[in-house]
Amino acid sequence: MGLTKSEIFADRHNKLASAFKVLGHPARIAILQYIIDKKACICNDLVEELGLAQATISQHLKELKSTGIIQGTIEGKSVCYCIDEKVWKKVQEDFNAFFNQDVKVNSCCS
Repeated sequence: MGLTKSEIFADRHNKLASAFKVLGHPARIAILQYIIDKKACICNDLVEELGLAQATISQHLKELKSTGIIQGTIEGKSVCYCIDEKVWKKVQEDFNAFFNQDVKVNSCCS
């Protein structure tokens, strides 16, 4: 199989792009905000809170969990999710480093 486009970019670029991608859906932002507000949540709470189908919520949780931003523990028949503070801080640092770069506007862009 041929070279994938992501392989031609630096690891830091791929990681930052993955973080942007996972955070690029409003449902995932709402899920994260809910978890932050509640300090933890159970998946069924999200269905009631967001008004999305259980399958849709599960897919978004899977995406968030695959990047490590959230982690889950099984409690009986439910899975309780919370923010992984170490990963959250790393994503925050990466975003800050990216956005805190000095940008100079050239006259051609005015």
